Amino acid sequence: VRDNDKPFLMPIEDVFTISGRGTVVTGRVERGIAKVNEEMEIVGIKDTKKTVITGVEMFKKTLDEARAGDNVGLLLRGVEKEDVIRGQVIAKPGSIKPHTEFEAEIYILTKDEGGRHTPFFKGYRPQFYIKTTDITGEVELPAGVEMVMPGDNVKIKGKLIYPVAMEEGLKFAVREGGHTVGAGVVTKIIK
Repeated sequence: VRDNDKPFLMPIEDVFTISGRGTVVTGRVERGIAKVNEEMEIVGIKDTKKTVITGVEMFKKTLDEARAGDNVGLLLRGVEKEDVIRGQVIAKPGSIKPHTEFEAEIYILTKDEGGRHTPFFKGYRPQFYIKTTDITGEVELPAGVEMVMPGDNVKIKGKLIYPVAMEEGLKFAVREGGHTVGAGVVTKIIK
């Protein structure tokens, strides 16, 4: 289902400079529509920054808008290549905020599913793969839970080392060294 009615959101996959034109970010539009000359925000990891879309490109064609499901390059005004990195999102201003702490339900893959062979304990620090990037974070287990076995479902608190664009219902992967060991969904934003 193409989600054109929701506020625009595109996770950034890559960043380029086009000489004489400026900085281009590429990615797949998750939801909404963005038109040329529309103001947007770059959210997550660094301080939120305002920008304006000055061009939309898809398969070497120039368009006047980007829609949910499109793989596009967005040309951004007043943004240097160094200002933007994979893992940030381009979003309608005010529609999504960066967060570091959240509650989630996670499922830890079994050994047969390609997951861990052993349980993990308090203070577990995996990477959370959120949209397009891995962010290291800490897992806080519920009171009375000492360890989590492969195959378990568990409610956790996650605490990331830097803020990323996040909202309730966000799905993410739990990874160790680029290897997926679990899957989760954000149930509540804390901070």
